Amino acid sequence: MNRRILHVATNVAHFDNPAHPTGLWLSELTHAWDVFAAKGFEQHIVSPRGGKVPLEPKALKWPLCDQSAKAWLNDPVKMALLDSTQSPDDLRPENYDAIYFTGGHGVMWDFPDSEGLQAITDAIWEKGGVVSAVCHGYCGLLNIRRADGSFLVAGRKITGFSWTEEKLAGVAREVPYNAEAQVKARGAIYEKALLPFMSHVVSDGRLVTGQNPFSARATARKVVALLDKV
Repeated sequence: MNRRILHVATNVAHFDNPAHPTGLWLSELTHAWDVFAAKGFEQHIVSPRGGKVPLEPKALKWPLCDQSAKAWLNDPVKMALLDSTQSPDDLRPENYDAIYFTGGHGVMWDFPDSEGLQAITDAIWEKGGVVSAVCHGYCGLLNIRRADGSFLVAGRKITGFSWTEEKLAGVAREVPYNAEAQVKARGAIYEKALLPFMSHVVSDGRLVTGQNPFSARATARKVVALLDKV
């Protein structure tokens, strides 16, 4: 059975300070894309507004820009996918088996309050699909509510970019909120690796989350494992 994966990426190109650029952390997309492609899965990209997805400059420099990310940058067909992403209104959630929220700081601004993304994610969850996120991507899960009004993440184990990592990255004073604290406030059981910037994946049923950019492949592999069971 051919599986369909929906990747979610940001449209936000800078912090509140326009002089501080941000965007998609490219390897968080490419690492997962490679894993899903190896399984022959069909993959699409959506963003809150549709259209262009900017790239985080830091992720395009050595050593963070690895072979996977470079291959994407050198592939005009794939780069074109980031210039014309679909919007939530363009999609039918029932066509997807899993949703995967990528990160980069930009998502902190446009993921949480996108009603379109919330509706798609809830629909995929309700049909028995897999909901996943890596790094700051878990900001897209913060405000998703179930039919009974409860938060999707309430009572569930989850991870994502930690506040310690935010401080070590030197941007704690520039981000709009503490994502770790926000997910805990919604009743999630937040977990993180013993050491910052180490690969760490948390799976709670059909909810799969990775802590940081170095967790993308492992997160995708766990999604594949879950889909193989269905």
